Amino acid sequence: EFTTIFSELWYEPRFQELKRVVTAEFTDADVSGFVGRQGSFEIEINGQLIFSKLETSGFPYEDDIMDAIQRAYDGQPVEKITKSRPPCVIL
Repeated sequence: EFTTIFSELWYEPRFQELKRVVTAEFTDADVSGFVGRQGSFEIEINGQLIFSKLETSGFPYEDDIMDAIQRAYDGQPVEKITKSRPPCVIL
């Protein structure tokens, strides 16, 4: 089970794109998303928090998420992702 929790509605397109990529690779993945606390974009695999925008101050790299899902599918331990893309700053 793959769950993404996002806070603002403008984060939903990020979730939808991630969902599209995940289900294209893992066709039997149960992917869900819902609105959570302000500023959040959190990803859980089988109930384990593997990524938190609140902790990293950015969004995850897609490859890191896909690697974590593959590890879960292979029955291997999944480690928390601690790196992220820097937030976009408009000057």
